[in-house]
Amino acid sequence: MTSETPSSAPDLLDPLDTPLGRLPNRLVMAPLTRNRATGTVPGDLQVEYYRQRASAGLIVTEGSQPTAVGQGYLDTPGVHSPEQLAGWRRVADAVHAEGGRIVVQLMHAGRVAHPDNKDGLESVAPSAIAAPGEMVTAQGPKPHPVPRALETDEVEQAVEGFVTAARNAVDAGLDGVEVHGANGYLVHQFLAPSSNTRTDAWGGSPQARARFGIEVVRRVAEAIGAERVGLRISPSHDIQGVIEDDVAETEATYLAFLEGIADLDLAYLSVLADPQAPLVRTLRGAFDGPLFLNSGFAEVTTRENAQEVLDAGLADAVVVGRPFLANPDLPRRWAEGIDLNEPDPSTFYGGGAEGYTDYPAA
Repeated sequence: MTSETPSSAPDLLDPLDTPLGRLPNRLVMAPLTRNRATGTVPGDLQVEYYRQRASAGLIVTEGSQPTAVGQGYLDTPGVHSPEQLAGWRRVADAVHAEGGRIVVQLMHAGRVAHPDNKDGLESVAPSAIAAPGEMVTAQGPKPHPVPRALETDEVEQAVEGFVTAARNAVDAGLDGVEVHGANGYLVHQFLAPSSNTRTDAWGGSPQARARFGIEVVRRVAEAIGAERVGLRISPSHDIQGVIEDDVAETEATYLAFLEGIADLDLAYLSVLADPQAPLVRTLRGAFDGPLFLNSGFAEVTTRENAQEVLDAGLADAVVVGRPFLANPDLPRRWAEGIDLNEPDPSTFYGGGAEGYTDYPAA
């Protein structure tokens, strides 16, 4: 895919044609964990929250566990029980009634988890290496336990968990799924030598470490259609103990990942990275499809720096997080130059409607 010159670059509010369909603008709502599910079931709050934000070019939901063992945090929704799917059906219907598009992010937390948050289920990962830091539980923060390394034959079962969840999501009326291969969770844990010290077919080289992600994406695409599947990655993000500090090794791993899915014609690739990182341009050239870019957490995305990403030809759309938290009508505000609501960090995680569904539209 060739980079566009600034004179030919699209505006953030221009539509974008993707395998998933035409997006009305190039503002993608980032997956944002908010810890407000009713246990693990999307409820009335989620229906209203996502409905309010339906003017986004595409909504990517909060990270949602494909299986019970994949849960990391408290009060995050799943995509594996009848009650959860009924909740997601209500969310999808509400967003579609407003003309929006929504995909669910499938997030298996792997070792970033605690049994207390998932009815005592043990944590699993590529290797028996604990994540640093602590997990918030109902009894307070507790250290991440050492996970059990998946047996070779169990890795395939973990792949199948993503596949079943993807089928569930489409059956519930969602427009597709985003495979979460970023931010230190299970797929990312397989990608990095710091968290994957396996010596079987699932580790030991860039190609072998990329294999789990490739298998997940390919199998999910086979199950629901590649046009309904996006992938999110965050190379060299160095988060939650998943360290990718060898530049050559990291590039080789992610190029192997993209080569393994190159024939699929996926809905999109979403990259969380510093736009100035050389690897961003490398990945842009290696992926022949719509590329979304999220500049990360260092600073809040503004309309100006989002447009700069498009002007530089680095991406086809921009993934935006915090501005969407407080501004359900963000595309209109940026289109018309309307002042933004300020998000309240004290209400980001957990709670009720305050700081979730009570931010006013313009």
